[in-house]
Amino acid sequence: MVDIDAAIRYVVTNGDPVERARLAYLRAGTPPPPPALVRLEADQTAAGGWPAGGDSTVPSIDATCFRLAELDDLGGLHGAQVDRALAWLAAVQHNDGSWQEDQSLAAEAPAWAMPGDPEATLYLTAVAGFWITVAEVEAHPHHEVPPTYERTLAAATRFVAAQLRPDGSWPSFLAAGWHAAGLLHEQQHFYESARVQLVLGDRMEDMSPAEVANMAAALRRVNLGDDWLLQSARKRLGETQRKDGGWDSDEGPLFDVNTTLIAIRACKT
Repeated sequence: MVDIDAAIRYVVTNGDPVERARLAYLRAGTPPPPPALVRLEADQTAAGGWPAGGDSTVPSIDATCFRLAELDDLGGLHGAQVDRALAWLAAVQHNDGSWQEDQSLAAEAPAWAMPGDPEATLYLTAVAGFWITVAEVEAHPHHEVPPTYERTLAAATRFVAAQLRPDGSWPSFLAAGWHAAGLLHEQQHFYESARVQLVLGDRMEDMSPAEVANMAAALRRVNLGDDWLLQSARKRLGETQRKDGGWDSDEGPLFDVNTTLIAIRACKT
């Protein structure tokens, strides 16, 4: 079993103001104080996306999706800031339904965001499609009106589904799998999503705690119906939680609080 109280104490003790604001919203739905949003608002480009970091002014698909995940922890995917980001993502989608980073970012891009790389293209398409999906589900939880980005999501789904192998695996990074599963499921490609989920279940024993946390946190944002995969992931998180209440990040100790917040989100009911 996950010790949520210990995880909360870890974030309170070690987190920065934005991370503690994320925790407050995850625990009790407490709106974030305005200063917690200042950094995110300041960094957003005029185009609507967020830069990858440093002094860059070029918006990044990967960085924008990361910021959307942070905003999701700070009160949900709504408001002018999110609207601008979603509009930018839709505007830079390629004609085949995919997303790639701007070529000018190639010198600094990590492997999963390298412009022109097929594995990175599938990953970014799954992630961008997933976060637009989550925003649409939040805006229209009962699908009472057609989604604003219906064509964008349909094109992304076609691209992702076409990349799946017959056994449900995919020619890209592990994280592409759970984002693809959520995107495909919400676009009513239930068979394809189920095949991906089976592969994820088979690979869970080899996943790091951070990977399991990210997978579960993502998939709980869409209604998968039979949540066997989420239950297995939460069990795995209980087995890998440290004595201090936190979880190890794949990027080093500086990111352990972020990984712990993701684990808390994954276990939220």
